[in-house]
Amino acid sequence: MQSIVLILILQLVYVPFLTLRTIFLVKNITFLAAIFGMLEMLVYVFGLSLVFSGKQSMLAMVVYAIGFGLGIFLGAKIERKLAIGYVYTTINTQNKNEELVRFLRNEGFAVTIYVGEGRDSNRYKYEILTKRNREAELFQIVEQFEPNAFIISYEPKSFKGGFLLARMKAKQK
Repeated sequence: MQSIVLILILQLVYVPFLTLRTIFLVKNITFLAAIFGMLEMLVYVFGLSLVFSGKQSMLAMVVYAIGFGLGIFLGAKIERKLAIGYVYTTINTQNKNEELVRFLRNEGFAVTIYVGEGRDSNRYKYEILTKRNREAELFQIVEQFEPNAFIISYEPKSFKGGFLLARMKAKQK
């Protein structure tokens, strides 16, 4: 029974490592990806050796699979908490909302505004690039000022220049 619990615990460590390694690779953070990959393999080999050592227990294999599923769930939760990277958010409103723009800028968001032609009237498009860990905050602020706004959020793979990077460099000095 002790090895069954150990198998479950190892899966709950291994799969989040796998998730984080993959995310770090996608975000081009290769040093951390390599470290997590190394740790991941140590846990993986140890866990498999427990499953396949001696008499192969059906329960051990089922627990291994259940642990894998739970590990994916845990890894996703950890990733959402870390919120590594940036989001590019586009907000569309029917009216230009100066109060929203002023509030966003005071909160440290860089906002660029465009006017476009909608089906029935002009539309106002706000573009914002921010750290991913501020995405929920941004959505709440917009909801407060513009409950009917249309919002789309993307994860940019790379970008260069702009207010956000200049601000980060200034903080580092």
